[in-house]
Amino acid sequence: MNDPKSAARENVYLKVRDLKKNFGSFTALRDISLDVFEGEFICFLGPSGCGKTTLLRAIAGLDIQTSGSIFQDGKDISALPASERDFGIVFQSYALFPNLSVIDNVGYGLVNLRSKKEEVAKRVSELLALVGLEDQGNKFPAQLSGGQQQRVALSRALAMSPGLLLLDEPLSALDAKVRVHLRHEMKELQRRLGVTTIMVTHDQEEALTMADRIVVMNDGVIEQVGTPEEIYREPLSPFVAEFVGTMNFLNAQKGSNGEIMLGDHAISLTEQEKQKLNGNKILACVRPEDIAVRNVDQETANSFDVKVIELEFLGSFCRATLSYGSDESQINADFSINLVRDKNIEVGASIRVALPEASIHIFSQG
Repeated sequence: MNDPKSAARENVYLKVRDLKKNFGSFTALRDISLDVFEGEFICFLGPSGCGKTTLLRAIAGLDIQTSGSIFQDGKDISALPASERDFGIVFQSYALFPNLSVIDNVGYGLVNLRSKKEEVAKRVSELLALVGLEDQGNKFPAQLSGGQQQRVALSRALAMSPGLLLLDEPLSALDAKVRVHLRHEMKELQRRLGVTTIMVTHDQEEALTMADRIVVMNDGVIEQVGTPEEIYREPLSPFVAEFVGTMNFLNAQKGSNGEIMLGDHAISLTEQEKQKLNGNKILACVRPEDIAVRNVDQETANSFDVKVIELEFLGSFCRATLSYGSDESQINADFSINLVRDKNIEVGASIRVALPEASIHIFSQG
């Protein structure tokens, strides 16, 4: 496959090895190792306090790690101060100078390097045109919308042509519609420029839509690294399965023929999942949108009868709470509006559903 992105991934641009960061007796990062490829857009994703911002700040040299090493473009930068590292950064608050115009904010770093006035003006003009602010140069930050301020901060970070762009939750201060618009713009800009980019976010939708790969973090460690599809479809731990998207967690028992038992129902697994059958207690995971209803009958594999006990309208789909088995265990399913209408699904109705083999992931509980 002649994919430029695949070719670029042969070149590790940023290498993090055995990174630890302590704040007194508290360990914020534990043995972090990670490769970031040239031109890649990486998202550090995780809940508050998981260590994602601490890792970003260690890469930037803003909080030097307690131990471990960082290499950028083959150069050991582990002990270098931030001023000697090759990166641009955009903070959550944008950190624009309120007393400087847009032009002066964007060109600030170039002016400090004593670049020629003509070169600064040309670079600033190019960047403002790139982010669609060519007619806003003489305004001050307070005269701009949040989205426009974010673009100015991004332009300033790019002005020095950094090898690495660091984004610390740059969209979190914006309202939902502006966020959706700007995340698309930022990804397109990154793709055009080809700059290696790391973004910190706790917003799973941002990570899924923007990242080439996602680094899911929890409690100071990396839980999983993968493409958005891999993270969503092939979670490697219950934490990843729960944190990214919506997931059903079903208590099951190991069966006698390589299947699991959900109450009285035998559920078959893919060969890959069968290899994970260790111990008798099993946690089975399935996404609500993967639960099948159409063309399901008594002969369908992994099918069983359920009762609809709640139906929540969520716009383009309905989330149904279903009960099954003698103990009335519950499972959530997402049904399209058309399906709800066509199948006449309503509270109190009995329907037959199926759990497709390929959609089931298991974790042993001992």
